[in-house]
Amino acid sequence: MQGDTWDLACQFNNTDHHTELNGTDRLIVRRGQTFTINLYLNSDSYQPGYSQLHITAETGPQPEEQYGTRAVFGLSDEINDTCWSAAFSSPPGDTVCLSVCAAPDAPIGRYILTLDGRIQFDFILLFNPWCPRDVVYMDSEEKLAEYVLAQDGIIFRGNAEYPVPIAWYFGQFEEGILDACLRILDMNPKHSRNPGKDCSGRRNVIYVTRVLSAMINSNDRDYGVLEGCWKDTFDGGVSPMSWRGSVQILRTWSSTSCLPVRFGQCWVFAAVACTVSRALGIPCRVVTNFYSAHDTNSNLVIERYLNEKGEIDSSTRDMIWNYHCWVESWMTRPDLPPGFDGWQASDPTPQEKSEGVFCCGPVPVRAIKEGELTFKYDAPFVFAEVNADLVHILKYNDGSTRKIVNDQKVGQKISTKSVGRDEREDITHLYKYPEGSAEERQVFEKANHQNKLHQQQANPGLQITIKLSTGIRKGCDFDVFAIVTNKTEEDKKCRLVFASRAVSYNGVIGRECGFKDLLNVELAPGGERKVPLKLNYSKYCTNLTEDNLIRLGALLIDYSTKEAMMAMRDIVLDDPEIKIRILGEPKEKRKLAAELTLQNPLPETLQGCCFTIEGANLTGGSSITEKLESPVEPGQEAKVKIYFTPTQSGLRKLVVDFDSDKLGHVRGYKNVIIGK
Repeated sequence: MQGDTWDLACQFNNTDHHTELNGTDRLIVRRGQTFTINLYLNSDSYQPGYSQLHITAETGPQPEEQYGTRAVFGLSDEINDTCWSAAFSSPPGDTVCLSVCAAPDAPIGRYILTLDGRIQFDFILLFNPWCPRDVVYMDSEEKLAEYVLAQDGIIFRGNAEYPVPIAWYFGQFEEGILDACLRILDMNPKHSRNPGKDCSGRRNVIYVTRVLSAMINSNDRDYGVLEGCWKDTFDGGVSPMSWRGSVQILRTWSSTSCLPVRFGQCWVFAAVACTVSRALGIPCRVVTNFYSAHDTNSNLVIERYLNEKGEIDSSTRDMIWNYHCWVESWMTRPDLPPGFDGWQASDPTPQEKSEGVFCCGPVPVRAIKEGELTFKYDAPFVFAEVNADLVHILKYNDGSTRKIVNDQKVGQKISTKSVGRDEREDITHLYKYPEGSAEERQVFEKANHQNKLHQQQANPGLQITIKLSTGIRKGCDFDVFAIVTNKTEEDKKCRLVFASRAVSYNGVIGRECGFKDLLNVELAPGGERKVPLKLNYSKYCTNLTEDNLIRLGALLIDYSTKEAMMAMRDIVLDDPEIKIRILGEPKEKRKLAAELTLQNPLPETLQGCCFTIEGANLTGGSSITEKLESPVEPGQEAKVKIYFTPTQSGLRKLVVDFDSDKLGHVRGYKNVIIGK
């Protein structure tokens, strides 16, 4: 084969393998699917019927056949898609078309392919959710478009009564991202300890998912991608709220010798894990669980102690997060009994250690629903997140204690983005049976969830609820109401403590925003009382965290029986809307402008205002920022034009962020259809 040349047909192969958005300057293919190489041979180097080709495919630093990291094969009459194979697919001549197929269970990663020891080239091999023999196979084009190919999406924050959608730019096909994802696998401690074994493990999507869950966070000082921070200040880094997508995070990590990027919180960890999974070919989605329990001692009970003023004792490590985000990846589970294939939950946010490392999952969502807590990995922790029992205990000043009647439930409105639409899809039914159903009871028995099994539905004569007024926006003063009802036949005399405090999304209580302590609330039989509490902007403005959340708590103590009831409610203060207008005809490689406007809703001037835009195939893989020259007075509009040039046709999300000294990060997005 002296003087032979070859052509890897990257444009054709990458398009055929759904990797063309990564670029067509190198060969990127998926396992279990044929790709084609054109060989330009000297006329005497190939004789039909006589010539044989000796082919090797190798990955990792120590390729070995027994580990599956080295494959040796020759020509067959036709391709066998169950193993590594090759066949000539065009009649021999000066140009020979060689088809090659990687085994559907081959390790993913960078490969070198050698033909007859003379021709050598490299390529990247990924998981193949289009291939029925691959464990990540998904049989719906619509779902593949959403969970593998979509470079942007929606993540839900806010709270259960008011889920707030934010757009996220996953950008798994942007330049340099696939290389960063492969580098994450190479930086993982298991790789440095035993590279051969680690590369062999990359055959197994369960193994790869677990490695990612550990490597997206840097808690083990293992060159992980993101460092978490749940404080009020973010010195030495940026606020987790400021990220609009994963691209900048992964590029920064890769270009700074794998130093952890500062800072992330749960939705950022989950979104980056989703980007990396989709880049490697694993179908993946971000999921939000509202009122998510963090059960540190695995007793499925979150106990909170309150004093008579309604103040919560903050010494416990058990928490209820307003919401918590993780990811689900799609795969079969040959390591478990039948029936547990499909979505598997894994959580890259560092919370508890699993097998000595900060990671969590993958565990079948179905195992959580069925209470199968022995199934791998970390089923008890995820089960508690959606099923723990929240118990409030009142500590009276005299030292005695009483359990408080409170109907707040853990694990509500589990949410993800709908396939092909920006709506919220409620997937709570995939994690738990309907409340009060016989199946739910069976699951609690199987999971030995004693507290939930012994629960009596108390129906106290006194009831308390919290109602909100409409139009609760940042910058306004507004009222909230505690409504107390006496359903008994006798007069009642009570104490009502009505408190409001700023709260972070992970349940950490901040400063007070308004407080009332009424020592003599008298109610006749059947009587009702509506107690208002005014929340003034001047009071709450400096106490709010970037989460825009205020927790309301109303504690009612019956003097005659010492019984206590409680109502709790979190409110999300609405940010102003960013109005987005696209100027010009949206076409590939044609310059467009986004006109962005936001009205200042606060009674004070905004300083240091800037708008930033970012979007898959819209802004060249980076963000574009435009600062405002002058401050924005109350009621005035902040307005800019930002220019950008789309590079690919199709439906794209332009993700917009507005930042200023007093409003924090305000988010918006617009769907733009880019024509050819």
